[in-house]
Amino acid sequence: GGWLLLQNCHLGLEFLSELVDTITTAESMNEDFRTWITTEAHPEFPINLLQSSIKFTNEPPQGVKAGLKRTYSAVTQDHLEVSNMPQWKPLLYAVAFLHTTVQERRKFGPLGWNIPYEFNQADFAASVQFVQNHLDDMDIKRGVNWSCVRYMLGEVQYGGRVTDDLDKALLNTYTRVWFGEHMFSEKFCFYKDYVIPKGKMVEDYLQYIEQLPVVDTPEVFGLHPNADITYQTNLANETLSTIVSIQPKDSSTGGGETREAVVQRLADEMLEKLPPDYNPHEVKAQLRKMGAFQPINIFLRQEIDRMQHVLSRVRTTLIDLKLAIDGTIIMSEELQDALDSMYDARIPKIWFRISWESATLGFWFTELLERNQQFSSWLHDGRPNQFWMTGFFNPQGFLTAMRQETTRMNLAKGWALDTVVLHNEVTKMMKEDVAGPPPADIGGVYIYGLFLEGAGWDRRNSKLVESAPKV
Repeated sequence: GGWLLLQNCHLGLEFLSELVDTITTAESMNEDFRTWITTEAHPEFPINLLQSSIKFTNEPPQGVKAGLKRTYSAVTQDHLEVSNMPQWKPLLYAVAFLHTTVQERRKFGPLGWNIPYEFNQADFAASVQFVQNHLDDMDIKRGVNWSCVRYMLGEVQYGGRVTDDLDKALLNTYTRVWFGEHMFSEKFCFYKDYVIPKGKMVEDYLQYIEQLPVVDTPEVFGLHPNADITYQTNLANETLSTIVSIQPKDSSTGGGETREAVVQRLADEMLEKLPPDYNPHEVKAQLRKMGAFQPINIFLRQEIDRMQHVLSRVRTTLIDLKLAIDGTIIMSEELQDALDSMYDARIPKIWFRISWESATLGFWFTELLERNQQFSSWLHDGRPNQFWMTGFFNPQGFLTAMRQETTRMNLAKGWALDTVVLHNEVTKMMKEDVAGPPPADIGGVYIYGLFLEGAGWDRRNSKLVESAPKV
């Protein structure tokens, strides 16, 4: 009737299959026996074990209010009175607020931290213990050594997990702004209405935390209000994606077409529209006419090779999928994913790995046709007057080729590649107005397809403006 605890089972998934067999084939089992499993989420975790288990999750609470409430629920009155120094209680609350902030920023993705870090209760406990020890050893005349406190919090306790330089700078900024003699003044606040409460009992702090907003503005964490739009969008997409992924995968969808029939019809339409493969001999011949060793043409060859890889993979998948639906060949795992993804208007993983991001399968396939059209017309009709920059697999390679080309054109003037820098100028022309390449004395290329995020462009005055009117 004992309990068995298996920890970090995501590191030993093969053993879990044996565990399932052992439990299911046992002839007798004590009613008080329990098996506990700790694991991180893993896509290959045995689904039958997961379905037969009672699931518990332990995740950081959402929001400053919930985070501080959880922290102070674990603080005892003895812990609150462990030090007689007047700085102890405000410092304890400030560390708790910092702990909640670094955890909350993670939900904003790359806007919060460049790299997602697993800040946990151990970091908070170690930081509080350091603050307590520092105050116990403090010289009352000299006061708190703030340089030491900031360094330990920003570089050691929390900073010890941080590997990105910009993330480290952000963390040190928090410690510099929030930790100092100014934090004991009446005017100090982490953000408007987020202050350090005064109290002698744990209940006093919990009572203050209870009146904090349930939903926080991103500005509390030093982020722009629009960061919440990104977070809510990603959350909605993830939720909807999860709902779609757990939908029944039966062959029948009620009285209408079956899943297989829908996907087969879609595969026929895509195969009909799919451009023909590039003929390698024709590509070589065309590039030889254009100057095969010119940097910009070498770039074109590389882009065509990658596009051909995508075309081949798409064509093979669609043909095999049709054969699998007809029962001619066995439905593999990749083909099953392609069938499910195409039915849900998502990009099959086998295509996504070698291509580009897109919102839906329809947008992705349209972009495939448009990207291919740019390469095909460039190859057969000669160099275009303007380039769709975002239609390249490797835009940086295009810019490098253009720099090499410009350098070679100006060798007589003593230009060197490592001294040539990119200069961008937004023209007042529309895409349709471009009738030829840039003037020879200026050089360079015309590009289009770039987008601004967080701002708009005033074409008349050639300057950045607010993307939306102020309210």
